[in-house]
Amino acid sequence: MSEKDLVRIGSETAKGGFANEDAIKDKFNSWKKDKEAQKWLVIMGYNLKKIKDVKAVKLHGYKTDVHVKIFVSLSKTISIQNLSVKKANDDADYNQIDKRRVDKYIAMWKIPNKISTSLKIFSGEISPKELLSKRMITQEKYNSLKDKRRFFLNEFGNRAKADLLNFFIENKMLIVSDIIKGNGAFAADWMLVTKYNMERDETSWVLADINEAMNVFSQGEVTISPRGSLHIGQITMQRKGGDGGRDTANMLQFKISPCELFK
Repeated sequence: MSEKDLVRIGSETAKGGFANEDAIKDKFNSWKKDKEAQKWLVIMGYNLKKIKDVKAVKLHGYKTDVHVKIFVSLSKTISIQNLSVKKANDDADYNQIDKRRVDKYIAMWKIPNKISTSLKIFSGEISPKELLSKRMITQEKYNSLKDKRRFFLNEFGNRAKADLLNFFIENKMLIVSDIIKGNGAFAADWMLVTKYNMERDETSWVLADINEAMNVFSQGEVTISPRGSLHIGQITMQRKGGDGGRDTANMLQFKISPCELFK
């Protein structure tokens, strides 16, 4: 990692556990005596001697989990920093970063009709049984599906797969930005990833500028995985599933491995 990268990203291991949003909020609010909060503020570019006060609150429903107001005494200004907080585990380290119904993504990204239809078939919103009843697939194709509730992407025809891949390739950075950073006043400025080791009672953390985080997670090509999901660099798009068979199972979800920021 270059010196330039280190200006906007930092990592360390500290004693004790603080692997959730409430703990991170409390650390910022105790910044005068909290060593980790002081390090985070320095990584963000602040001179601790010029800070008058820090106020942090936990948010819900935004990319930002912890909203931090920094009161700078000399210039009499208030600076805002928004943090997306992610917990990571070595054995099960995938985090959901976005989930919505297909129609929401259609509106966000102006997805063409043929791609929209493919995504609804992939998510199960349009079921294989419905396709069969409309004679859009054959009985043989229906019988060959791994899951009669939906299609995996590797079960689509070559033209449908190519069209879907081309759309996500052409719109890759827009999609990565929307699902990691978000938009509006509470778009994330930073990603803070924490990993707690219970045996040692210590927490490893990495704080990255959100643009650096997007760069890390966007690295790699847009491909269909062997299991029939979509890889957008280091991001996975899949059907949400679960929910006891309710229709919310037919939402799309995007997942990352936060541990990638530690590498």
